[in-house]
Amino acid sequence: MTQTIAPRAAATTTGGVAFRVRVLLLLLLAVIGAVLAGAAPASAHAALTGSDPQQGAVVSRAPTQVSLTFSEQVAMSDGSVRVLDPKGKRVDTGKATDLGGTTYGVKLHSGLPDGTFTVTYQVVSADSHPVSGAFTFSVGAPSQTSVALSDPAVGGGVVGALYGVGRYVSYAGFILLVGGAAFVLACWQRGAGVRPVQRLVVSGWLALTGATLALLLLRGSYVGSGKVGDIFDLTLLGQVLQTKSGAALVSRLLLLAAGALFIAVLFGAYARRDEADASDKDDGSDKGGVDVDAEKRDLTFGLAIGGAVVAAGLAASWAMAEHASTGIQAGLAMPVDVLHLLAVAVWLGGLSTLLVALFRAPAETQIDTVAVRRFSRLAFGSVTVLAATGIYQSWRQVGSWSALTGTWYGQLLLIKIGLVAVLVGIAWISRRWTAQLSEAPRTKAMATAGAKAGTTAGATALAELRTKQPTKVPANSRDSSSEGSDSRDANSGGSNSAGSNSANSRRAAQLARQQAAVATARQKRLRDADPARAGLRRSVLAEAGVAVVLLAVTTVLTSTEPGRTEEAAQQATSSSSQRSGPLSLKLPFDTGGQDGKGTAEVTLDPARVGGNEMHVFVERPNGKAFDVPEVKVAFTLAAKKIGPLPVTPDRIATGHWSAIGVQIPMAGDWEIAVTVRTSDIDQTTVTKNAKIG
Repeated sequence: MTQTIAPRAAATTTGGVAFRVRVLLLLLLAVIGAVLAGAAPASAHAALTGSDPQQGAVVSRAPTQVSLTFSEQVAMSDGSVRVLDPKGKRVDTGKATDLGGTTYGVKLHSGLPDGTFTVTYQVVSADSHPVSGAFTFSVGAPSQTSVALSDPAVGGGVVGALYGVGRYVSYAGFILLVGGAAFVLACWQRGAGVRPVQRLVVSGWLALTGATLALLLLRGSYVGSGKVGDIFDLTLLGQVLQTKSGAALVSRLLLLAAGALFIAVLFGAYARRDEADASDKDDGSDKGGVDVDAEKRDLTFGLAIGGAVVAAGLAASWAMAEHASTGIQAGLAMPVDVLHLLAVAVWLGGLSTLLVALFRAPAETQIDTVAVRRFSRLAFGSVTVLAATGIYQSWRQVGSWSALTGTWYGQLLLIKIGLVAVLVGIAWISRRWTAQLSEAPRTKAMATAGAKAGTTAGATALAELRTKQPTKVPANSRDSSSEGSDSRDANSGGSNSAGSNSANSRRAAQLARQQAAVATARQKRLRDADPARAGLRRSVLAEAGVAVVLLAVTTVLTSTEPGRTEEAAQQATSSSSQRSGPLSLKLPFDTGGQDGKGTAEVTLDPARVGGNEMHVFVERPNGKAFDVPEVKVAFTLAAKKIGPLPVTPDRIATGHWSAIGVQIPMAGDWEIAVTVRTSDIDQTTVTKNAKIG
């Protein structure tokens, strides 16, 4: 009965572990699916903050070039900016030039017709993300246009989705690789010889390496055409290698080669040295006077230094090509970003390794209390660094309270802060369980004895069965007259003996398996009997579940337009498209002659960029209409050195003058000058500023 129940207990425990792992994987897939569904195409990190001509502007003369101003520097190539006439024909020269700062321009051909022109752009921001968009302006007057922008946004489609998955996998691989290795070296050196821990760290290296290679191949199509067929275009790959992002990915691959050597030493020579050290301590030998502890300390120190250099280099491959490399205080932001990434990896990667150690490590190599407490202190330090660097990064990327609550980046940041707070709370519960965690020597001894019993039971049974073999009678002691029959009997007995030996071997193997299952079930019962250890497992499992969601949110943050940039773009867009409604200005005048005083009221509807309807009402001081011979108006935008743009309205009635289609080419603080002539020699000009557009 015991032999039947024990395997069931072992299977139940294993099934529980497998169920928890499946739940975590399903949670990870659900979060990634939701994120990818809401993140395609990827958000841009550089925003168009201005242009000349401005979006929607109507200019009287065709410009010689179109300029675009972005929130940060961008990378342009031939064809990045295209200008199309109303019939869809390109009218630009095709070569974009850097006009200084964050402004870029493209020359236009001469002799452009009147009508509406479309400007399209597709560039790469300084933090490696593609940016695309379009706007229109008109020459003379707006017109119908045949241009249809039906192409998918850059960074979207199948290539964009694959690139997004590659980013998630690369971050996850980095965390498992760096965090797992740090956990082994700093907290649980015996873990270097534990197979589940080895598989976890190696899986992190494989994931990061594979994702980096995929990102390198996808990069050219991702920032360009977005076509799947261009993924293996060697020409595009050569162009990618000349960019900052390509250099970062290649550097990451070179560092991963060094990381492979680090893993080989950690799980090879170092693991064997740790096992030899433990064996020496058990049997009391000293290796002939060799200081094994000193050699181990030297090897640990060397691995720690080498691993830290590789880990910092891997983190820098992100910092040098993404958010931290552009914007304000880039020189300080990049090392801060490296520290932030390392803190995340040590915390979440160590947490993953602890989870594997608690659930998958063999009973004879169960993680001890000292290792758990070491990781608790290491995690606390990582969270402290994470908080300090995160506050700085938040200020740098958000910049204001309104951006924190009013932009998608700020809202994601608030979600991330909430998840970190939940993780810290669960970690505090884990610390309580760690404080109660005790590993009684009697329990360890019983577990060890059970393991030894399980492994030797089968061998003992097999030895006993082998001793019960039939005794063979020597041939020379038999009567020669019965030699033939004895020989047949002996042959028959030998055949029966061989069959019996085979059956006994199978029975011994079956007995050995049953005994091993009993021993395993006994070890798990003894291990799970400690309520503190069981509580620690549950709290660490909860931490890992929240950490999966936190990792997904953090990865989305790296591909989302920073709040500071998004808010600036919103302000620029609203400034260029804002309609102030009808504008009304009253300007008192005095021409100096007899009956030369009065008031000119100018109304502009809708007072926006483009065409407007203007009315001028001239009144005497008593409020009656003033019949003057001439009224002229001029508009000047001094900040942009535009104007004066003269407008001569038509007389509609006594004291009423009007002009239709008054063109305001750009939003800004305009000076409106009204010239009133009351006689052949008496006239004056009065001015007033007003914001239009």
